[in-house]
Amino acid sequence: MKIQLQLQKASHQGRRSQWLKNPINSGVYRNWLIDKGSLTLRLQLRAKDFKVKPLKVENAKPQIDEASLLGVAQHQLALLREVQLIDGATPLVFAHSILPHRSLSGAWLGLRRLGNKPLGATLFSNPKVKRTPLMFKKLACHQPLYQRATAHLEIKPITLWARRSVFILGNAQILVTEVFLPGILAL
Repeated sequence: MKIQLQLQKASHQGRRSQWLKNPINSGVYRNWLIDKGSLTLRLQLRAKDFKVKPLKVENAKPQIDEASLLGVAQHQLALLREVQLIDGATPLVFAHSILPHRSLSGAWLGLRRLGNKPLGATLFSNPKVKRTPLMFKKLACHQPLYQRATAHLEIKPITLWARRSVFILGNAQILVTEVFLPGILAL
């Protein structure tokens, strides 16, 4: 019941931050965006030299809409993890995850120290983990998520598509946002 109320509140917040239920006019990115399976596994099967490149792991305050989705106070620190999923030297996906400290116990205790291991492999390996419906957003260059996602790109596209969802295990929740970079279209 509590999680349903948080999702309803987050849905309202999501409308204000323009996250969509469907990736309207997402063109060549659509199949990547709507796939509900493990993105990590899909990339591992297609990329010749798949790797996770850690960019940032730190305690940080989530954005307002992120805090709302997770049911945490905006001023409360959470573990922020940002990585690139790459094929050789080609960035494919920028992943931004918010892991509330209360969620980093039990089965998810080891998530504090993932390093270059994919978070998706852990989340999809446990059949008890539930996932909320995907939400989508077209990012423009003035948005902070776009800026972080493209900070390590030589050529910056005009827009990028992102998706996000919350993974739930008991009372533990993790928000995962994936920004699809142009390199993914070569796979």
